[in-house]
Amino acid sequence: METLEIKNKIKTEKKLMIGAEAVVQSLIEEGADLMFGYPGGAIMPVYDALYDFEDQIKHVLTRHEQGAVHAAQGYARATGKVGVCIATSGPGATNLITGIADAQIDSTPLVCITGQVASHLLGTDAFQETDVIDISMPVTKWNFQVTNAEEIPMAIAKAFYIAKTGKPGPVLIDITKDAQFGEVNFEYKPFIGMRSYLPKPELDRDKVKVASQLIDQAKKPFVLFGQGVILSEAEKEFKAFIEKAGIPSACTILGLSALESDHYLHVGMLGMHGNYAPNKLTNECDVLIAVGMRFDDRVTGDLTKYAKQAKVIHLDIDPAEIDKNVKADVAIIADAKESLMHLTELVKTRKHEAWLNQFRVLEQEEYKEVINEELSPSTEIMSMGEVIHQINELSDKNNIIVTDVGQHQMMACRYAKFKETRSMITSGGLGTMGFCLPAAIGAKMGMPNTQVIAIMGDGGFQMTIQELGTILQCKTPVKMVVLNNEFLGMVRQWQELFFDKRYASTHMVNPDFQTIVKGYGITTKKVEKREELKRAITEMLSHEGSYFLEVMVGKENNVFPMIPTGSAVSDVRLK
Repeated sequence: METLEIKNKIKTEKKLMIGAEAVVQSLIEEGADLMFGYPGGAIMPVYDALYDFEDQIKHVLTRHEQGAVHAAQGYARATGKVGVCIATSGPGATNLITGIADAQIDSTPLVCITGQVASHLLGTDAFQETDVIDISMPVTKWNFQVTNAEEIPMAIAKAFYIAKTGKPGPVLIDITKDAQFGEVNFEYKPFIGMRSYLPKPELDRDKVKVASQLIDQAKKPFVLFGQGVILSEAEKEFKAFIEKAGIPSACTILGLSALESDHYLHVGMLGMHGNYAPNKLTNECDVLIAVGMRFDDRVTGDLTKYAKQAKVIHLDIDPAEIDKNVKADVAIIADAKESLMHLTELVKTRKHEAWLNQFRVLEQEEYKEVINEELSPSTEIMSMGEVIHQINELSDKNNIIVTDVGQHQMMACRYAKFKETRSMITSGGLGTMGFCLPAAIGAKMGMPNTQVIAIMGDGGFQMTIQELGTILQCKTPVKMVVLNNEFLGMVRQWQELFFDKRYASTHMVNPDFQTIVKGYGITTKKVEKREELKRAITEMLSHEGSYFLEVMVGKENNVFPMIPTGSAVSDVRLK
């Protein structure tokens, strides 16, 4: 009898743990194998618990909490898994907000965990207390404050479920210090749903039928596709649809890599600095089919002049996106994979050769007026486009490209070529400078066998330059390219075109990047002459460890085509 009691007691004690341990155990139960963060007082119990689980879940110490959340984004975008980041209270928590907002608008699944002061101190302005719940509410899909250890397993299970289902997004769990120390009889149950949250809307087959009839009747149908194709893992279904219906298709920035760049129906990128043909012909199509994209203002330009001649079919999982910017004649609210499968079954097999040829004619015009000069400049000064082109030519094209925000971003989006899905990672909706370097670290850690190339400007690089320390400590073999024009290039371009060349606060006096990078033990090279470029890129791509390549490019080069702000997409300018 005494032996039985001892066994039962041991079994009970194995389930009994403190809240901090429950946090780590819950993450492991959810399959999290990697997290990014920065320790501090209010989250210290969780870090202490992590010490005992290093063989099951790896923690990456970034050099700033913004670096942690961007790294988690890069990991999530590259792998399709939920990214995890962790920070302390007060400034630690608020330093996550930019990345959380970025993840919200770009539909990136994150679970962000923050420490908080003890529950009896809430509202007292205690040391490093900040109301991160109210602060993060507008930029999270869901958030929750844990004040009792017993709440931890369910809160984390719910967080992962919400982050990854439906339209993905970031969630935040704020855990008070006393909850981290409190005891909990740990039992983990995966979250399976709740009454008020329907992540996967039921497909309306009647609307799919109406949409198929419109497509079959169209003479000039046009498909716009976004990241929704990638998020729903509908790449094969999407390709089957456009190939059967024979429809020219253009992507948003976040839709890049959902369809291989050289596909015969891929007619380029939409938007302010997108390709000439898809922008111009948006206002000539008769049926516009939007798949997993939200009609962002950078895509539509002046809404009063946007595709007014066309019937609009909008496929999206999020009802909030329907009619938000562009009114749909047929709205199919469902998972893209499911809706595309049924739509493909119904549409007729067609070719639109004359219509597709209109895109080809405008492509040639863009090549003559813009691309030829960008990729093969007639001046001694190197262009951003030729650097991207050379990287493309010398690599195996199965790279993951991660960019920062600015002119180099637009050049990378325009000239990089993609074969595999999830091979383009950039900050789309929020346009966050400083995103690239930590996001590239996260992407490389998530996809260690894939070459990851970070493409940055000199401005954005310096916003998170401290994450070179993360590369040093973790020996992360990221390839980094800084296109240095000694300007905040995109702002300068607008100042040139719209503010009479009044270059207010856009000229950059930069430090010696080579000296700084060498200080972090990273192999580095600076290229100032065109004849050095090919060899330097080849060396970078073949180098086993991390590599930093700085390329000096034209100070006043501009990105074209361009849709001037407030103009119609058909007013796109080639120069």
